[in-house]
Amino acid sequence: MSSVRYQLQGMHCQSCVGKVSQVLHQFVKQANVSLQPPQAELIDSAQNLDSLDLGKINHALSLVGKYQMMVMARADIAPEQQDTVDSQKSWLKTYQPLLILFGYLLISSFLLQSSQTSFDWGRWMQHFMAMFFLVFSFFKLLDIGAFANSYAMYDLLAMRFKPYGYVYPFIELSLGLAYLTGVNLTMTNLVTFVVMGFSSLGVIQSVLRKQKIRCACLGAVFNLPMSSVTIVEDLLMVAMAAWMLLQHGF
Repeated sequence: MSSVRYQLQGMHCQSCVGKVSQVLHQFVKQANVSLQPPQAELIDSAQNLDSLDLGKINHALSLVGKYQMMVMARADIAPEQQDTVDSQKSWLKTYQPLLILFGYLLISSFLLQSSQTSFDWGRWMQHFMAMFFLVFSFFKLLDIGAFANSYAMYDLLAMRFKPYGYVYPFIELSLGLAYLTGVNLTMTNLVTFVVMGFSSLGVIQSVLRKQKIRCACLGAVFNLPMSSVTIVEDLLMVAMAAWMLLQHGF
């Protein structure tokens, strides 16, 4: 048997402990929940613990209260070995869904330009950003509640005003439609620059603090860890929006 410890947010009393315990027992054989400190120790086979979906657990917790879990450490692994164990996980395997998705977006956007007599970088960026926002908003909207919970873990506005997490996917959807139709691209680029630039601040802060939390870029569908990859994703959109603003003017 192995165990994993999680930090818990949102617990205030023994009633909270009971609610959280009841939910966690749906996922593992044994769950030891404490109020001081607010954490949970999940005990099960190593295989079952490795396959746990933190997004699904947090979604289940959100149905009984404003509770959120974050990974702390494997209890059966010495702290000095934790980084070694984590590094053994393939980077490519971890980010495979995101890399495949970006590959699809790149190929599709380049193919849209292949029919033109000359390659237009501005039009390519417009098509790429349209597909990016439409696809990423789709994944977030599949389980908007789970996304909002994960997003509130690191976004500077969502952690203070949780309803923003429910609004954000629709902002991305609107931006995707605006880039797709080409309506008022100046304003669309400006909104993208502000929204994605602000969003990247929380991501950068979390990465610098080395917080082991889930990236909500693909909603609750995939369990992707927060890392510099997320920073690149956000800043890429900021850079494209800035380039198009400079090329076409304000």
